[in-house]
Amino acid sequence: MAVLLEARGVTKKFGGLTALNHVDFTLHEGRIASIIGPNGAGKTTFFNVFTGLYVPEEGAVRFQGTPLMGLRPDQITALGVCRTFQNIRLFKNMTAVENVLVGMHARVGSGFWGVLSRNPHWKREEEALWARAAELLDIVGLRGRANDLARNLPYGDQRRLEIGRALASRPALLLLDEPTAGMTQGEARSLMALLRRLVGDLGLTILLIEHNMRVVMEVSDHVTVLDYGEKIAEGRAAEVQKNPRVIEAYLGRRKWTPRAEEGAGA
Repeated sequence: MAVLLEARGVTKKFGGLTALNHVDFTLHEGRIASIIGPNGAGKTTFFNVFTGLYVPEEGAVRFQGTPLMGLRPDQITALGVCRTFQNIRLFKNMTAVENVLVGMHARVGSGFWGVLSRNPHWKREEEALWARAAELLDIVGLRGRANDLARNLPYGDQRRLEIGRALASRPALLLLDEPTAGMTQGEARSLMALLRRLVGDLGLTILLIEHNMRVVMEVSDHVTVLDYGEKIAEGRAAEVQKNPRVIEAYLGRRKWTPRAEEGAGA
């Protein structure tokens, strides 16, 4: 498979703290990959570098061969990289379908005057945008709640709506920061099935930050482990699970099992 996202020697510092220390990372098309590690390991910082929120002191990041350093977040979104955040960031007083429409801003072709005058071209585009929004809500399982205010949706549905809004920008790469945080086991299983459909049916590539180890081990094709800003392991989920450095740094000194994870929490 072709390389979609590549990072080489990425270093990011905040004062005297080194959040990322010469980290290399490669993500191939059509995969679900996860970045894991203890709190403060540098996972979200890495996401922020990928999406243009942070500029690293050293290193380079390329998406489909295009350098991302120096690009604004909106420019990176336009290239095909979109993300969700650890904390839900929906427009609470807007409906589900309106939230998805907001996510389409990077793909709207009409200019300011076309929208203001509501000329025939804009009307045709508007109709297409509404139809696409309905289709995306159907994909994430929220078609029947299109007109509900985001604040009135159950927590799991709000997470799904965030994914639907991210899909509205037509990404090739979807970055999800702890998508199952706060979900029940049933909601997490349902989300895992959705992620597999997005890869299988839409051809997306997905990169997760996730603390729910059951999700990581069951859904990931590739896992990268960070600790204190350094990459300490990577490979298939089963391989990483057995790595002594991972067991010590992230999973504890005992061997991880799904039953133990359910009891201890992420």
